[in-house]
Amino acid sequence: MKKVLFVAVVILMASSFMPVEKPMKIALLKYNGGGDWYCNPTSLPNLAKYCNQYLGMNLQTDIPTVEVGSPDLFNYPFVHMTGHGNVVFNDQELENLRTYLAGGGFLHADDCYGMDKFIRPQLEKLFPGTKLVELPFSHPIYHQKFDFPKGVPKIHEHDNLPAQAFGLFHDGRLVVLYTYQTDLGDGWEDPDVHKDPPAKREEALKMGADIIQYVFSH
Repeated sequence: MKKVLFVAVVILMASSFMPVEKPMKIALLKYNGGGDWYCNPTSLPNLAKYCNQYLGMNLQTDIPTVEVGSPDLFNYPFVHMTGHGNVVFNDQELENLRTYLAGGGFLHADDCYGMDKFIRPQLEKLFPGTKLVELPFSHPIYHQKFDFPKGVPKIHEHDNLPAQAFGLFHDGRLVVLYTYQTDLGDGWEDPDVHKDPPAKREEALKMGADIIQYVFSH
């Protein structure tokens, strides 16, 4: 009996020293200027769950918020921002975000409709002389777990314009993805928020999963 008890204790002690994989973290970016950075509260948790289910990832589904100028930004390999209105990065925030991106971080900005004229100038201040360029359909971000031969999908209709994805590159690496006229984040939200058809919502989640997979594999 003592031997059995000793073996059980050894096994219990050994298991307590086994490494446990910590969840990987993504975050929502909080910015200034008056835009509603908080507008899609269920989108990132749902995307994280989808990636865990279909990509076998271990993403934390309790999504933290991080401010542009905060040193905590460097704790997250991927940050997402969205909204309908104004975006302002001050000099300190620009420097912090620039250092984060140059050091390996990634920003996905998704125009929820109305952010476009504000976010473009802010992004193009990050690396002077560098402009947003439209990603070709052959870019690997469209060809990860799921295949999007025609590029980013159109989730919501606003101005009868095509969905587009633009990139900002630094030292040959894609560091910012800006998605426009697509509303990916709306497509990630709970089904009863926008009442999108299931197929359209699935399309949005698949594209989001491709973005996450691309970021974490590059």
